Amino acid sequence: MTGTDPTAAAAVMGTDPAATAAAGDGGPVPRRQPLTLSLVVPMFNEAAVLDRFFAAVEPVLDRVADDWEIVAVDDGSRDATLPALLAHRRRQPRLKVVALARNFGKEQALTAGLDAALGDAVVAIDVDLQDPPALIEPFVEKWRAGYDVVYGVRADRASDGVFKRWTAHGFYRLFNRLTSVPIPADTGDFRLMDRAVVDAVRGLRERNRFMKGLFAWVGFHQAAVPYVRAPRAAGSSSWNYWRLWNFALDGITSFSTVPLRLWSYLGAAVALAGFAYAAFLIVRTIAFGRDVPGFASIMVAVLFLGGVQLISLGVIGEYLGRLYHEAKGRPIYVVRQRWGVAPPPTADPPADPGGDRAG
Repeated sequence: MTGTDPTAAAAVMGTDPAATAAAGDGGPVPRRQPLTLSLVVPMFNEAAVLDRFFAAVEPVLDRVADDWEIVAVDDGSRDATLPALLAHRRRQPRLKVVALARNFGKEQALTAGLDAALGDAVVAIDVDLQDPPALIEPFVEKWRAGYDVVYGVRADRASDGVFKRWTAHGFYRLFNRLTSVPIPADTGDFRLMDRAVVDAVRGLRERNRFMKGLFAWVGFHQAAVPYVRAPRAAGSSSWNYWRLWNFALDGITSFSTVPLRLWSYLGAAVALAGFAYAAFLIVRTIAFGRDVPGFASIMVAVLFLGGVQLISLGVIGEYLGRLYHEAKGRPIYVVRQRWGVAPPPTADPPADPGGDRAG
């Protein structure tokens, strides 16, 4: 199986000059070429669900693609995920396996999978079967209709608790108000991307990765497919509320400097209020003489201003910490070993001590 050459990205997208002229408005141009499809699956402690996942996804890939591969990324699992993947690879040679040196996180594991995928189109999917493999078929139909990105949108969040639904809704509203690159509400990483989109995303090598934001930032013609998310087929999610909170912070600080600007405005407002109060005290003293200031009012002012300063320092620290990680220039992930996957040409050289394994 061979991937689309980056120099032929215009042909893959169906946006060569003749096709664009035929389209007239520059909208999606239908594709009719044979499809090689890559499925990218990040995994962490998912041994219990692997058999059901491959049984569900392989018939769909046989039906929708002329050729296909599955790129499974083991994100430092502590259970039998990696041995189970290698057992499936002996049965199915189109399964490629990338084992990371430790648990780097889902965003980094997804990046490793995108770096290794060679298909004309790439589908990112979770292994827990909450994202239905059958939805890949309408994804491919939209791709053939000319869309470069086709993402799944949850039709409802009835399976989530009230608090999680409320916080998710609030996050999407806040993110889209603070950033110039809105992301569709109720979407995850489950999506199909054309080769040109994958190459564009692969060029974004920032260390603090918010993949939904990166997928939106690169643009291209995008379409949504609604679906109902199923319960997990096995195991339990590793995403607790603390991780979700940090994930939300990463997303906002990666795509917006509005929080920094807000503290500039707040500082200016507090300074103006201080000048106004100082003028009031001067006028009152001249008109009515001196009085003894109250201890309570002094404490309120000191505590308020101290709190504002500490919060503003915290916001600056969030951005400074991310600059610190970017400045060190460490690789996004480190590969311990790979099976059936050649090192990608754009991979960071220090991230590849494991080399290729043909077994």
